[in-house]
Amino acid sequence: MTTTATSIQPQTSSVAGHSESSIQNPESSIAPEAQRLKIVFVGHVDHGKSTLIGRIFYDTNSFPDGKVEQIKKACDAEGMEFEYSFLLDALLEEQEQNITIDTTQIQFRTEKRNYVIIDAPGHKEFLKNMITGAASADAAVLLIAANEGVREQSRRHGYLLSLLGIKQVVVAVNKMDLVGWSQEKFEALKTEYIDFLKQVGLEAKLFVPISARNGGNVQARSENTPWYTGPTILSALDHFQPPASSRELPLRFPVQDVYRFDDRRIIAGRIESGTIKAGDKLIFSPNDKSAVVKSIEHWGTGSAPRDYAIAGESIGITLTEQIFVERGHVASHESNPPIEAHRFKANLFWMGKNHLQVGPRYKLKLATQEIDCEIVSVDRVIDASTLETTTTGAEDRKYVARNDVAEITLQTRGPLVFDNHDVLPIMGRFVIVDDRNVAGGGIIFGGVYADRRNIASNNIYWHDGDITARQRALRNGHKGAVVWFTGLSGSGKSSIARALERELFKHNMHVYVLDGDNVRHGLNSNLGFSPEDREENIRRVAEVAKLMADSGVIVITAFISPYRKDRLVAREIARNSNIDFFEIYVATPLEVCEKRDPKNLYKKARAGEITQFTGIDAPYEAPENAELILHADRLSVTESVTTVLDNILPLLAPGEAAFEI
Repeated sequence: MTTTATSIQPQTSSVAGHSESSIQNPESSIAPEAQRLKIVFVGHVDHGKSTLIGRIFYDTNSFPDGKVEQIKKACDAEGMEFEYSFLLDALLEEQEQNITIDTTQIQFRTEKRNYVIIDAPGHKEFLKNMITGAASADAAVLLIAANEGVREQSRRHGYLLSLLGIKQVVVAVNKMDLVGWSQEKFEALKTEYIDFLKQVGLEAKLFVPISARNGGNVQARSENTPWYTGPTILSALDHFQPPASSRELPLRFPVQDVYRFDDRRIIAGRIESGTIKAGDKLIFSPNDKSAVVKSIEHWGTGSAPRDYAIAGESIGITLTEQIFVERGHVASHESNPPIEAHRFKANLFWMGKNHLQVGPRYKLKLATQEIDCEIVSVDRVIDASTLETTTTGAEDRKYVARNDVAEITLQTRGPLVFDNHDVLPIMGRFVIVDDRNVAGGGIIFGGVYADRRNIASNNIYWHDGDITARQRALRNGHKGAVVWFTGLSGSGKSSIARALERELFKHNMHVYVLDGDNVRHGLNSNLGFSPEDREENIRRVAEVAKLMADSGVIVITAFISPYRKDRLVAREIARNSNIDFFEIYVATPLEVCEKRDPKNLYKKARAGEITQFTGIDAPYEAPENAELILHADRLSVTESVTTVLDNILPLLAPGEAAFEI
């Protein structure tokens, strides 16, 4: 439901330093943050990541004044030898466990540019954090200790970098001092790891022999490697290509919330890519609703107003016409829309305590979208360290084990808005939530983009009749409205709806019941009972109810309508046409409904003869803000109807204003 907010005071403002011409020349006004290169450091535990990062900070004078001396004094006081890794081990828990347990983002700069280092843990138990950090990186430094060689985690991290689409990789072969700076061992390790990376489609730009502790080939060249003529680590970083400006990519504006201020509806969110200007025509996916941007609202910038916004900014927009938009919708320009689909393929890394299995429901999160999903098929399972592949079949497993990578096919309850990861990474990455914990992450591939510019014709207009709604209400003695009954099968909603129809008819009111079964005999006879078909069923009914209510009829619907989102769509369809919408939840417990079972549907569902049956193997999402709740297991039909009449009759008088919801 649209959120009403009163605490935020939007104002049209801007970020200092941007001008209209900067949209034409994105590089002229990129904020310093956007010019920083994000680099993830990964590697097997104890292969020296923290030491290397500490050394880089030391060599580039990136620590606050006095920080190094403070650590050295602390080491002297404890009788410990100074380690560069101590410069980063700020958390007591990390020092106690001697492992990095979370991703840490820290900054340094060379003469060429600014950098953000993402220190990702190498311990197997903390791969979730490694993926979280690496997902936003532009490049990677992968450490392998020369004295230990390529380990399981070395291969796993290489595979994950490939999975996340990171193409710029430098392999730092650390602790060369422990193997006597042996060129032979360096070349053998290099050959072994190159062969592995080729199998996962990843090519390392460089292999650099280093000693992070001694500083050899980190900033300064080491005298111990006359046989190595390549760049140092810092020089290699400076040769990485900066990421393309996100402002040059297609517009993606995921909606975070919708606020009401007086008569304005402000759609709030963060621009993930592209630009928005007042006057732009936007398509909101899913459902392809389109509207023109009326204004752009900026909060708290304190700068002069402007009528555009760029990638990375959190803004609000108003539209020239009111359309149904909610959290999770994604705005784009009609020339470059995202993909909208219920089913797609993805490469996924699973970290959950339990197996990822075909069948159960999980929660998928992508940008601001949260939607139920299930795994349709596990097409391939890959051991990320050995690259052994299992191609699923009739006799093969239908699950993904912890720390495995898999190619899977996913299906979502409603349409998901996304991009292929190789086209627009921010909209091509998702996570899977199992038991309220992030248990897996993946990237989408192979989706087909469609030209959606001609889906809705520009030559179709809404025509207002010559008879106004007020004139109809005065003639009929009541306003048109939608009274929406929702509840489980057998809850009693149809009986109450029919009885209410009779009572309103006795009051000389124009009234009609749209019953779920009756609608499916004709208008919706082509729809089944899958989540997406249920969604379309409710949308069509809501559109028909809107037209009937616009004609002055009190439309009573009796539908299970199990999903809150679908009922919210029905409510907005009515409200956007200034039609009163009254949601009534018939809250009869499942055990009572199943005991009644007037059509023997529960019995068939329990026997497996009916699948996707609400309350048995499909969910029912109870309303959170219904206008009225009827406990039909405690009230008779007559008592229920009386309760409804007491609540809605005063609101249907022709002279009254529409009730607020």
